[in-house]
Amino acid sequence: MGHYNKSSIKIIDKGPIGLIFFMGYIGAAIYFIQISSGTFWGVILGLLQAAIWPVYVMYHVLHLLGV
Repeated sequence: MGHYNKSSIKIIDKGPIGLIFFMGYIGAAIYFIQISSGTFWGVILGLLQAAIWPVYVMYHVLHLLGV
């Protein structure tokens, strides 16, 4: 039986775009927390809104396009 060396190559190429998305989340979190009521649940709601703000954008873009 032949012996072969099985190696794996890990390619990480999503780092820069991940940083951009993370910075966008941080910016959105700061914005939504600033406009919240300041209570604990207001801050939690602000963090959740920061996670899904692209959904708001796509909804309004599609609404403007009449789709």
